[in-house]
Amino acid sequence: MTRLTGKALRVTVFIGENDTWHRKPLYSQIVHRARAAGLAGASVFRGIEGFGASSLIHTTRLLSLSEDLPVAVVIVDTEERVRAFLPELDELVGEGMVILDGCEVIRYVGREEPAGEPGDTGGKGKKSL
Repeated sequence: MTRLTGKALRVTVFIGENDTWHRKPLYSQIVHRARAAGLAGASVFRGIEGFGASSLIHTTRLLSLSEDLPVAVVIVDTEERVRAFLPELDELVGEGMVILDGCEVIRYVGREEPAGEPGDTGGKGKKSL
């Protein structure tokens, strides 16, 4: 499990919900590539309203425009690892915006792998015998 505390870098990718990479959602491709690169984590957030370089407003309030809502993919890791990942984003993101922010990680804790057999829930969500 990746351990991360202290100074870090956050990259946020603003794209449209309908943006694709080889007929798959672009946001999903970014998350999967971030995982493959060993980054600490990535999350996708769907917006309810926004506009970008085209100045076209996308909103959940207008049915005709609601199919391409804004999406933000947020990735946090050390500066070195995030900067090493930027060429991947350069390849993937044709339209949108990519920003970097310095941040400080106060707490980063994941679930521990349960002891025992694969699929063992460690007592949570008990399995029947």
